[in-house]
Amino acid sequence: MDANPDDLLVLLAVSRSAKFTTAAQVLGLNHTTVSRRIAALEKALGGRVLSRAAGAWELTELGAQAVLVAEQVESAVRALGPSGRPPDPITGVVRMTATDGFSAYIAAPAVARLRRNHPGLSVEIVTVTRRALQQRSGLDIEVVVGEPQVHRAEAFRLGEYVLGMYASRAYLEENGTPDSVESLSTHPLVYFVDSMLQVDDLDAPRRLVPAMKDGVSSTNVFVHVEATRAGAGIGFLPCFVADRHDDLVRLLPGDIAERLPYWMVLRPDSMRRPAVSAVVQAVQEQTAAHRAWLLGHGGRSTAAP
Repeated sequence: MDANPDDLLVLLAVSRSAKFTTAAQVLGLNHTTVSRRIAALEKALGGRVLSRAAGAWELTELGAQAVLVAEQVESAVRALGPSGRPPDPITGVVRMTATDGFSAYIAAPAVARLRRNHPGLSVEIVTVTRRALQQRSGLDIEVVVGEPQVHRAEAFRLGEYVLGMYASRAYLEENGTPDSVESLSTHPLVYFVDSMLQVDDLDAPRRLVPAMKDGVSSTNVFVHVEATRAGAGIGFLPCFVADRHDDLVRLLPGDIAERLPYWMVLRPDSMRRPAVSAVVQAVQEQTAAHRAWLLGHGGRSTAAP
């Protein structure tokens, strides 16, 4: 029995979202119809195209082969665009994860510029600070801190950024300015929740100044910034985020300047999609253009050498 092209396109949608419900919304169908189409495709192909893994749907080997054909069907359908006007291949939904600061100041502006020329593109950015996933169905791009250890994925170094110790001017006026790494120990730390920190490379403040006690802890870097600005303590902050605020002063930059890499992780099949390739290129260009800013060379005032 030959596979129905419509069923192939349903499988393609499921492969990109890893969920029947999301694929149904994209296709304008209901969950039951998606399930029925997948069942019909499996009957036609004589085997399973999807398997359940970690709360999402993963392609089987047969499913991956079917998706290659489905992408050709999708391309052929798009080629039937309005007469005299070539279809834009950079369309559809691209899903990515990245850290809070990177998402806000690198990924979002890059995507905004890209969409000016490609309005059919939609990018979903989920902000998380974690290791790269081993199962990434429904996710096209991950930006993580530190070199990832992944299988069945492509990974490359995207750029670097620097973190430093910061305090508000009001906090320093009230509590004094630390003049050494040792003197930081008498001040509360504003940083990630230690028990929830998944990225080993981000343990620098507790490694460099182990005697510092937690003041305000959060899983979100923007909470770190605002708590530091409010005088909750000394924050260990990405320079490219903290240096946007004139009321924050960087402390001891000659002693504490933690330089960490951003890595990008992609599903092997993702780069076949023009939309994913375009987002990857846009993010790479934005990262390269802001290299000095990411490395803390923003010309901000500091306290102590």
